[in-house]
Amino acid sequence: MTSRVFRSGITLALALGTAFAAAPVRAADIYDAAVAHLGRSAADLKRDVTDRPATVLRFIGIKPGMRVLDFLGYEGYYSQLLDYVVGPTGQVVLLNNKAYDDFAGGKWQMRIAGLPNVEHRTINFTNMGLKPDSLDAVVMVKVYHELYWVDPQDGWPKVNVARVLDQLQRALKPGGVLLVVDHSAKPGTGNKDAGTLHRIDETYARKDFEAHGFQFVKTSDALRNPADKRDTISYKPPALGHTDRFMLLFRKPAP
Repeated sequence: MTSRVFRSGITLALALGTAFAAAPVRAADIYDAAVAHLGRSAADLKRDVTDRPATVLRFIGIKPGMRVLDFLGYEGYYSQLLDYVVGPTGQVVLLNNKAYDDFAGGKWQMRIAGLPNVEHRTINFTNMGLKPDSLDAVVMVKVYHELYWVDPQDGWPKVNVARVLDQLQRALKPGGVLLVVDHSAKPGTGNKDAGTLHRIDETYARKDFEAHGFQFVKTSDALRNPADKRDTISYKPPALGHTDRFMLLFRKPAP
């Protein structure tokens, strides 16, 4: 009996060892290293838990040497991480309009002060001054819906969204990619919740970018939250940090 139990234990151990050996183990990469970079603030580390930036950057496929636009990058959370990934041979452009700069209260200045490869620009949506075929990637994280928000009292006039998307498409190199992460609105709502709940419908978003020359590449459920009813303001509790977010990747087709 003891011998049988002993042999069974060995068999089980071998089986478990084989299973663990067969299970894929992803080694730490440049995206994990960016998130683990020394000197990042406690607030950013807290945000990492819900925003999962390494997963997002890995999904886009940002590489060293790339020139990347952080569109409405606000305080530069992603600009800093992108700088660590693209390295000294790459460049990151943190692009805000005046309203976003005002909302940030100058915090982006402190964040990028020691990042020589990050350039900040304040632009007008009508003419963003982006050179054609100059970008390898555009990152739009939780800001696409803002293009459909209208609040002149808060310094946010009506935006010509088609003009903005056309400028981004022209600025990307052929084969360049554009990421959209945003707070999900209920299906079929289009852009009507953009100014009230600061959310937007995923299907609407995909069609919007495709209509302006972007080719859909893939999506990811990494930031999904099925418990989110999509009927509360995205940036206030209880939704804050708990929204269902879609993640879409597009490419500028080669000529």
